[in-house]
Amino acid sequence: MKKGIQGVRGYQGPAGGWGAVKAVSASVFSQKAVARDIIAMFRMNQVSGFDCPGCAWPDPAHRAPMELCENGVKAVSWETTSKKASPAFFRRHTVSELWQYSDYALENSGRLTHPMKYDAATDRWQAIEWQVAFQEIGERLRGYDSPEQVEFYTSGRTSNEAAFLYQLFAREYGSTNFPDCSNMCHGPTSVGLTHSIGLGKGTVELADFERCDLVICIGHNPGTNHPRMLTTLREVAKRGAKIISINPLAERGLERFCFPQSPGEMLSGKATALSSSYYQVKMGGDSALLKGMMKALIEMDEARALLNQPLCLDHDFIAEHTEGYDALYQDLRNHKWAELERESGLTCSQMEDLAHTYSQSRATIICYGLGITQHKNGTENVQQLVNLLLLKGNIGRPGAGICPLRGHSNVQGDRSVGINEAAPEAFLQRLEDRFSITVSRKHGRSSVESIRAIERGEARALICMGGNLAVAMPDPQRTFAAIKHLDMQVHVATKLNRSHLLLAKHNYLLPALGRTERDVQATGIQSVTVEDAMSMVHASCGALKPASRWLKSEPAIVAEMARAALPDSPVNWEEMSGNYALIREAIADVLPEFAGYNARIAEPGGFRMDTPASRREWRTVNGKANFAVSRRRAVDRARQPDDALVLATLRSHDQYNTTIYGMNDRYRGITGRRDVVFLSEAEATARGLAEGDVVNVQALDDSGQPSRGRMMSGLTVVIYSMASGSVGAYLPEANVLLSLDAVDWQSLTPAYKSVPVRVTKA
Repeated sequence: MKKGIQGVRGYQGPAGGWGAVKAVSASVFSQKAVARDIIAMFRMNQVSGFDCPGCAWPDPAHRAPMELCENGVKAVSWETTSKKASPAFFRRHTVSELWQYSDYALENSGRLTHPMKYDAATDRWQAIEWQVAFQEIGERLRGYDSPEQVEFYTSGRTSNEAAFLYQLFAREYGSTNFPDCSNMCHGPTSVGLTHSIGLGKGTVELADFERCDLVICIGHNPGTNHPRMLTTLREVAKRGAKIISINPLAERGLERFCFPQSPGEMLSGKATALSSSYYQVKMGGDSALLKGMMKALIEMDEARALLNQPLCLDHDFIAEHTEGYDALYQDLRNHKWAELERESGLTCSQMEDLAHTYSQSRATIICYGLGITQHKNGTENVQQLVNLLLLKGNIGRPGAGICPLRGHSNVQGDRSVGINEAAPEAFLQRLEDRFSITVSRKHGRSSVESIRAIERGEARALICMGGNLAVAMPDPQRTFAAIKHLDMQVHVATKLNRSHLLLAKHNYLLPALGRTERDVQATGIQSVTVEDAMSMVHASCGALKPASRWLKSEPAIVAEMARAALPDSPVNWEEMSGNYALIREAIADVLPEFAGYNARIAEPGGFRMDTPASRREWRTVNGKANFAVSRRRAVDRARQPDDALVLATLRSHDQYNTTIYGMNDRYRGITGRRDVVFLSEAEATARGLAEGDVVNVQALDDSGQPSRGRMMSGLTVVIYSMASGSVGAYLPEANVLLSLDAVDWQSLTPAYKSVPVRVTKA
């Protein structure tokens, strides 16, 4: 037990357990809407209920009466709160005053209740009539020199129906700029998997976890970011299959779990051990580790061939289904073990042990998260995971495959229905034919490109369908300044956040219904649809009374903006926003994979999107699954000073993306604070530091020089079990250390997980 440092106590318990029950109770009672929360909990993730507004982990075929997790309950109670950010609230507070609030306090102000417009004379948000807001927004959109001056941002919580209407509006208007939250997380998945296997999504479904011999968890933290996955991992472990975890930090959600809905475990205090082995790779060292595993696997295969023993690789699969093996083989042969050890932080023996365990498995699933993607070589990292699976034919067979762990509950679905800055020609042509419109073929802007365009003055307006874009982006020093030079901002939101306080010349805040709330339109109660991380599409229908009678649904808001901006549009916006089944019919007309959409979502559990790679159909340019050689590093450590570390931004346990539900990080032993930096004992000692010391963290550029203006001061050192050469701090606070130019070279996803820094005593 840690003593003597305020808010740092250590944590010895498992993930889940009584700690989760206590946290759920505290979250529910803090929002003063207990009855609404209880009703919501029994409807969350149920066939006739609503989809959790948190993560995208899929729902099991056979559901428990309460299909939820700790952080899912936090997300719901945050939405069902009785607290209101009403016009009276904004009359009491200027924007300058609200800027001094913490991110937690801003959202804890409660649900937005009325459409608002910023008044510069009083420095306050003031209520405005819906139709006046739409009229003014439409007039401004019609007044710009070019549609390309407008950016259309989408949050991953947006439903398929709202996202489809949104991209239709933007494309008819003439913009192809679709910054999206996926650009900041799984962009490397979309790019890397598409090149490697012809599908920018995972290949596994939930049933595969019942058939696998081995699950490799790399670069993710299920206890905080997708806690319902713990139930699945528990079942894998209990039936005797192996789980191997690879992560720089020791995360309790990868070690052991006490299932809160198991009376036996809760009463006995016995938790289920999850990982049979845990390897702490250096921050940014994943590619080297994966290369080491593959190098060891090939060497084992060749040794067995000489002894006439069963081989490690699936040579028949490689010959029939893949291309590029020879180039990969030569690349791996050229790498020296000393180099791989230095880059990964693991020994040759450890990488050989990993390869041996993998070789023994008949069916392996690799699960990965942002610890893989958010690097300068994020796309190559994803492709190295695919390489490892292809060597043993572990894609396209039961119990095996690649499993990217998506964040927001519909971030994958938004992309499926057209939120894409580089949409395929076939989609655009069918969109034109279906709606009798003409759309641009120009390659639009993703998130980083949009901020850069705003900074250059090339973009004049930003419309945000949810989210907290400015705070989520790296380099707030540049991002915040750029946003303030816009002519117009429009935010569709449920709660207040800091992006709403970064003011353009004209600003509108439009309150939307939440996922939990009843959506009544012209034809009655409506359902929306979402796509989970395993490509299952299903209906979501809220049941609670809306937080305010002035709220509108996201499809209705999009339709009204489109009507105001495009008065001569041939699209029947009003009809579609009054009957979401018509939106789904249009989606099915434009996207053949959604054929029979309305009938298919009427089936319990919905339907699975087509995943050709799951049946070994490779929709790549060459019709094969492709091995890819990785040639880049996350950080060139040779160019950094000897005392440099590599920092990753982290979420606390009371956090989901930029939404902060509380000030605790239970599994890491932090209570009531976020101003900490995590270091291993060895790295702290090497710098003459001890737990509790106050330090400064200075970002370094690619050549190892201090990066001007990118520093955090006054952080408290917390000693934590983590890989050498590594350091961690919370986002969004630590985003000040990131550069807007440090991105994955293929997907432009920012490098949130590999920032070279120097840590010094304050």
